[in-house]
Amino acid sequence: MSIIESRHPAACRVPRAISGFTLVEALVALLVLSIGLLGVAALQVTSLRANHTSSLRSQATLLGYDIVDRMRANRVAAHAGAYDVALTETPAGGTVAGDDVRRWKESLAATLPSGDGSIARVVIGSTTTFVITIQWDESRGVEPPVTFVMETQI
Repeated sequence: MSIIESRHPAACRVPRAISGFTLVEALVALLVLSIGLLGVAALQVTSLRANHTSSLRSQATLLGYDIVDRMRANRVAAHAGAYDVALTETPAGGTVAGDDVRRWKESLAATLPSGDGSIARVVIGSTTTFVITIQWDESRGVEPPVTFVMETQI
């Protein structure tokens, strides 16, 4: 055999080392990355929902303190029952107490989704306690409305 024949490409085949990614490995990496990104998106949606719920609860608290402050400014009428109102009841205006309750209910409806409220006066002996209930629907009708209740004495 001559030197020329031994250098022929067919005669010197040496197996090459496999390098780089195959298509299957690339698809598996893409699948893992996609699942991770879906998890991050779900976490973001949960965070936004919790933040919205917290915001509505804060608004309900502020509106509850708003009507309590109005009742403290008109203490005699509050103890006489002028601020008592039920859920879904439309208060009559014309008096300071009636106008306060009407504006408060309008603020509830404008600020909270399906927002409504009630004020109940509870007299036990010589102590008068006012129970303010604020209700709203943040689940778009899927779950029962959220209720926020606060009690105070003025």
